[in-house]
Amino acid sequence: MHISILPNKSVSRELTILVTLTNDPENGLLFVQALLFVSFAHMGDGAVWTSHRSIFCCIEGEVLAKQLATLGAKIIISARNEAELERVKKHISGKHGPEGVEILPLDLSSGEDAIGDAVEKAVSLFGGAGVDYMIHNAAFERPKSTALDVPEASLKATLDVNVMGPISLTRLLLPHMLKRGRGHFVVMSSAAGKAPAPGQAVYSASKFALNGYFHSLRSELYQKGIMVTVVCPGPIETSNAPDTSTSGQRGVREKRVSSERCAELTLVAASHGLKEAWISFQPVLAVMYLVQYMPSVGFWLMDKIGAKRVETAAQKGNTYSMNLLFGRKKE
Repeated sequence: MHISILPNKSVSRELTILVTLTNDPENGLLFVQALLFVSFAHMGDGAVWTSHRSIFCCIEGEVLAKQLATLGAKIIISARNEAELERVKKHISGKHGPEGVEILPLDLSSGEDAIGDAVEKAVSLFGGAGVDYMIHNAAFERPKSTALDVPEASLKATLDVNVMGPISLTRLLLPHMLKRGRGHFVVMSSAAGKAPAPGQAVYSASKFALNGYFHSLRSELYQKGIMVTVVCPGPIETSNAPDTSTSGQRGVREKRVSSERCAELTLVAASHGLKEAWISFQPVLAVMYLVQYMPSVGFWLMDKIGAKRVETAAQKGNTYSMNLLFGRKKE
């Protein structure tokens, strides 16, 4: 497993956080939203607003919220399902315990008016401490299929939740950050935003768009105190069931990084101000390096296995196996 980070240092400053977690599977689709508004309490170190990666069954986002609470964070959690938020709130402990957790319902696909209202509420909570770190973790992903098999409704939903929602939220929050002279966006992207992902063309496109927007945003506003950390995880274990993949397919045993480890490394990357971090096991990490540093070789490799990967996904096989390259029987 790999992540480009510096040696650990203390990140025990006090935080105020807003997290949004949503799980809404429909017709085989996994619809997930997660935002995390974070702000350091007044300890002279500034504030944090974070929004993290996809949450299936609310596991990854819940894990991240718990880890932040352990660091002394006050948390605002937000999602469409208020009952689920109440459940998460009861299970969060830490310096401020469940008493330091606020609930703020939010649907990322509801448009800028609703998102704007949520931002105004978020920055006014906890005595108007504001939001310094925002961890984006919204994702809509359908089961792997060919690019031609993606219906228009799924295409629109993917772009609305994965791209338009985070960008709208960022645009509405930025004026508050700029006014305070500081802000840090932590964007949970994907390995699919760094290399071709056969069978996930639209999802991959949405993550490439996210990377491009936030890296450009940082370049524009870095001198004004705005920082961006883009996190690109490979396959993550987002369910208690070992045979469930992030694309909602069963019968697969794929080597995945645990949600706990992904959340931990995400916090380390953010606390060190990294501009980009990769979190994955092999062979995904190797493919990312090839595409980054030897693109001709990387693209040749993906062209060689692309059709096989789509076929393997349809058969509910291991879509991250080296056997795709060597043509062995699927696992």
